[in-house]
This record gives sequence, C-alpha cells and structure tokens, in this order.
Amino acid sequence: MKLLGTVRKEEELEQAAKVLLAEFKNKRVFIFSGTLGSGKTTFIKYICKALGVHSGISSPTFSLVNEYECADGSLVYHFDFYRIKDVQEAYDIGYEEYFYSGNYCFIEWPEKIPGLVPQDAVEIKIEVINGSRELWVKDIRI
Repeated sequence: MKLLGTVRKEEELEQAAKVLLAEFKNKRVFIFSGTLGSGKTTFIKYICKALGVHSGISSPTFSLVNEYECADGSLVYHFDFYRIKDVQEAYDIGYEEYFYSGNYCFIEWPEKIPGLVPQDAVEIKIEVINGSRELWVKDIRI
C-alpha cells in the first residue's frame, strides 16, 4: 500500500480527496476499510464534494446505499455494509447494477461482502494514529 497522506484536521480531507481522484481518474469503485469511527464516511463526503455533489451526503448505514447526483448529472453510489447479516442482502439490493454501472461507487465495510467487490477496485485504508489519520491506498489489481 502507498501512503496517500496524513490528515491531522478534517479540512485536510478536501485536498486528500482531490489527490485520490486525480491519481485514480479512470477508476470508479473504491473500497474503504478502517475501524469504526476512523473517518470513512467523512472522507467519502469530501470525495463526493470534489466530484460536485451538492446534496446532503450521509452514511447509508440503514439503507445500505445512498445515491447522490453530481453537478454534471452523473451519479455516485455510497454503500455501507456494516449492518448486513449476510451477503444475500447485497444481492437483494442488486449490487451488480451499481458496481458495474460505470458510476462512482464508494463501499464501506467491503469485508462483509466477500467475493463481490470488483477486481479493479481501489482500496483505501484509514488508520488512526495519535489523533491523526493515515490514508493508505492500493489498486487491488496490483
């Protein structure tokens, strides 16, 4: 994995989001891992803002997926699989239609849906260290 950056203040996530999108401009599926409360949803909010999403961005913990519209009319899908009981719930929402739509997909708790994440997804791992967050990134096909 490669260190994308160390974030000490939430405002620094804006720049980290821009760097991530520039580095992986041809990628559309991103998976986020980290402990509960590490900042996955917050980072995704900044990535969505960098993509031009202006509507309320929130955790889809209970709905499993939120859909946001960008200023250019394209869609962004934000998943949170933390509360699913089994992988069948991902099938039930039609995960394939989202993951392979060509739109941005941001997936929290991908370990809850083993085998379903597209092979060309980009992995972002957030580690909390002494109050700062280290953002690690890896193209999982490498």
